[in-house]
Amino acid sequence: MLRRRIDGAATSIPSLKKARSRHWALLFTDEASFRQDSTLHATWSRIGHPPEIAVTGERKSIKILGAIELWRTRFDYRQDTVFNAATYLGFLEQLARHYRRQGAILIQDNASYHKDAEVWAWFKSNHHWLEVHQLPPYSPELNPTERLWQHTRKNGTHNRFFGGLDALLATLTRVFEEIQSYPRLIQSYLVPFC
Repeated sequence: MLRRRIDGAATSIPSLKKARSRHWALLFTDEASFRQDSTLHATWSRIGHPPEIAVTGERKSIKILGAIELWRTRFDYRQDTVFNAATYLGFLEQLARHYRRQGAILIQDNASYHKDAEVWAWFKSNHHWLEVHQLPPYSPELNPTERLWQHTRKNGTHNRFFGGLDALLATLTRVFEEIQSYPRLIQSYLVPFC
């Protein structure tokens, strides 16, 4: 169960029990930028021979909006050029196609565009099948989608050279398709949240 200590008292997100009792999906959303320039991470090498990774000197990135359905381990994502209310609404519409019939509880962080008036108007117009909750401020440890980004970096982007955004996108697509095709790859990341 999701818990956080606040002023010495443990609190929990009541949405877990509610989602189970209604047979609704429990979705966590988040966004991540994956940079073209190399991200270095600890690795093995011979003493005195540290690994070298070429760099292009460019600072371009690919922006991904993602959501994980906690119990079915279903991962949805969308690539976009920026993070703002319009792109978030596009992603919410994508999610609505999958969850409108079943119903869902969506848990999101406190990004400014998540609080935009147009986004909340959309939430209000979809309240019959969607309930929305905010995570506490500055609490990425409570969002399982963060663990998917870590998995993606570890298995796709760390310690690798990308000559262009196309190569980076191909790698991200490969990792995301593996997550979607083989959900057991990420189930261990989600256990602490169930």
